[in-house]
Amino acid sequence: MEQLSAAVKGYQNGQNTDIRDNKEGSFSILKNDIYAFAQSQSEQLTQAEAERDILAEYMADISHQLKTPITSMMIMMDLLEDAEPEKQQEFIQNIKFSLTKMEWLIGALLKMAKLDAKAITFAPQKVKVSELIQEVMPSIEILLDVNNQSVILEQDVEICCDKKWTIEALTNIVKNAMEHSPKEGTITIDSGVNPMYEWIAVTDSGSGLMKEQYAEIFKRFENSTNENGFGIGMPLALSIMKGQNGDIDVECGGNGKGATFLLKFFK
Repeated sequence: MEQLSAAVKGYQNGQNTDIRDNKEGSFSILKNDIYAFAQSQSEQLTQAEAERDILAEYMADISHQLKTPITSMMIMMDLLEDAEPEKQQEFIQNIKFSLTKMEWLIGALLKMAKLDAKAITFAPQKVKVSELIQEVMPSIEILLDVNNQSVILEQDVEICCDKKWTIEALTNIVKNAMEHSPKEGTITIDSGVNPMYEWIAVTDSGSGLMKEQYAEIFKRFENSTNENGFGIGMPLALSIMKGQNGDIDVECGGNGKGATFLLKFFK
């Protein structure tokens, strides 16, 4: 009993002593139950600490990314009153633009936080890839028009996925392909099914990816070639695919061939 009491106190202090003796009898059963309870509490504590660290990381990310636009808006606000009318209009437009960027960033980070915390319930359904692209188009039409780029679909198969979240992921993948394609370039989308998974492939018409770029693609805030971006679209897309028991593979291309991002939906 004294040894058992000492072990319980040890568990309270973070020690992990195995008190089980694999013998028969009520006392041995009590030891096993106490050990199982202590292990369960330890696992819950570890999970809580991990969630706390994730939350702290997200808060640090949000703080870091909001610092620049907020500082910029404060400077423009100070200059706004004494500025010429034309300059005032320019400042107002810049402030509106910064606010839009901030709204998108916060929304994207909150989505990633929910996905990482597994707080999203996916609702898979059968949907044609052409239907997904149709929903993606409103978000990219202006950029396509400005750059005179086009999107073409080759094979149009039916896949099983959460339509809403897959549209979000596919939109980010297509936007990334547009950033890496030249003006008047083409973004090619293909799809198919094999015994292991259903897939959607998005290929840009750029020069391909370097190994250094590949290593940073899915790191938050690390990979943004667009001056208006945050480098969070691709990590968000990967989180969405992982949440659906899927994945994203990358073929770097090169030698006249663009990079291909393969969205896999495992069966």
